[in-house]
Amino acid sequence: MADNALGRFLRARREASTPPPSTQRRRTPGLRRGELADRAGISVEYLTRLERGTDRSPSGQVLASLADALGLTADERVHLYRLIKAGSTCSPPLPPPLRPTVRAVLDALEPAAACVFNPSGDVLACTETFRTISGLGDEPNLIRFAFSPEAKACYPDWDAIADARAAALRAAADLGDHAAAALAFELSITAGAAFTDRYDAAATLPPTTGIERWGAHVLVFETLHLPGEGEHRIMVLLSQH
Repeated sequence: MADNALGRFLRARREASTPPPSTQRRRTPGLRRGELADRAGISVEYLTRLERGTDRSPSGQVLASLADALGLTADERVHLYRLIKAGSTCSPPLPPPLRPTVRAVLDALEPAAACVFNPSGDVLACTETFRTISGLGDEPNLIRFAFSPEAKACYPDWDAIADARAAALRAAADLGDHAAAALAFELSITAGAAFTDRYDAAATLPPTTGIERWGAHVLVFETLHLPGEGEHRIMVLLSQH
């Protein structure tokens, strides 16, 4: 995004927005920067950096606030999200590789369903049983799948699982995980209130143990944090008979 497409889009939408009633003559169309900044709950200085392209990595929360303040349509919100993805000035850091011992643990857990995932819900490795019963298919992210059209058919207790997945994403985003914040903004567009109502209301950490139903399978799960970089977790699911 060498030509600052994000800043150009934000400025164009700001100038196309209806300003508040005023008796004073306005030199520029639409909203002033200060007016938009007030609506979005950000500083004028930060909005200026976004429009000028000196900051091209706003958080998902800032993007959502700007989208609301500008009254963006669903298509415009998707476009804004794509601008952020396309405009990253540098490649995100590569996730730390899984240690051979972690992969050996997964191999030893077969035929149980188990996976290793990161804070934003990306499945980094899994057992064949997990791949078979999870329903994920080509979707590599547990949280995105939970808010996909296929999820309700896969999860008989979808409401409880959706609550837990949204809480997990909120916890990761609140701790500064950029991938989690970006996924939250994406889901606010693609899943709408089904996601945002849960995400905004999340006030507790997601459970690390419990029971979930995946299709015909009733599964007891345990989630363990792995030491090392990346804050990886391993989740093991055992069939309850």
